[in-house]
Amino acid sequence: MSVLPANEPVVNPRAPFYRRLPVISHFQKSVGLQRGMLVAGLVLTALFLLTACFAPLLAPYGYAQLSDADGNFPTQEAPGGKHLLGTTVGGYDVFSRVVWGAQTALFVIVVAVLMSIVIGVVLGLVSGYIGGWLDRILVVIADAVYAFPSLLVAIVMAIVISGGQSSLIGGVFAAGTAITLVFIPQYFRVIRAETVRLKAEPFVESAKVVGASNIRIMTRHIYKNATRTLPLIFTLNASEAILTLAGLGFLGFGIEPSSAAEWGFDLNKALADTTSGIWWTGLFPGLAIVLTVVGLTLVGESINDLNDPRLRGRKAAGTTGGPDSSAAGQAAISADVRGF
Repeated sequence: MSVLPANEPVVNPRAPFYRRLPVISHFQKSVGLQRGMLVAGLVLTALFLLTACFAPLLAPYGYAQLSDADGNFPTQEAPGGKHLLGTTVGGYDVFSRVVWGAQTALFVIVVAVLMSIVIGVVLGLVSGYIGGWLDRILVVIADAVYAFPSLLVAIVMAIVISGGQSSLIGGVFAAGTAITLVFIPQYFRVIRAETVRLKAEPFVESAKVVGASNIRIMTRHIYKNATRTLPLIFTLNASEAILTLAGLGFLGFGIEPSSAAEWGFDLNKALADTTSGIWWTGLFPGLAIVLTVVGLTLVGESINDLNDPRLRGRKAAGTTGGPDSSAAGQAAISADVRGF
């Protein structure tokens, strides 16, 4: 692949809006193995999202269904026939439980990560821009909260909210609240650091001179520039949210099977099957967790690499093998400077 000339921006600022969106713009800048990782992550993530959104259409049975017109489902039946991935010791259809479990995981991501973003961004903007005693207090609180493991907090919240036996709403709220409390400091730290840097920029000083209020400066001038790294943090936290939910279910503090499907709970019930040679009850929920987390992580790591112009230029240069490979790094850095 040829190297971009130094005077050509990586992403055209006049390009259509959809081509300037985070993932699409990163795809256009990716090359070689870097693009392969991003595509693989996007495919796995899209598969997870489509499965969660269309679970009622994809699942042949309900998540708690134990019988149909032909009678009760057999227990621990091997994959095949009416039950594509077999059945569990409780008589649940494994394929249906895996499909419905994607929907539960998506609910937790939406509740936990979006709440963390909203609260963390607001606190980071206020703390970084105002500074003073408020900034010091918020930084100390964020460091203290960040010290607690997310799974431990989730267990405590599950016990406090629902006694450890959760309905769909209670389980999602318990896991979502716990994950929110732990993830807020991550968004707070990133946004605060960017706000502290940006408030000294000339365009902020110019806004103050013309009489713009602090709220307008934070929302109109600082917010857009300080939140460029949010897509990366979002993807990484989304995968951690799924692992926390699965950990809750595996330890017995998750969602009851009669209320919703949850991959961690199914893994917990499959432990006793492994000694009997019944592999399908634990394999497929485990694969669902692994593939979803790998997909989200690949997207996040690819975005992280592409956000670094030096790393992006180095990888682009490696695909050319030409003597002018150092120009790729300079081109990427120059393009990022002009885009800022």
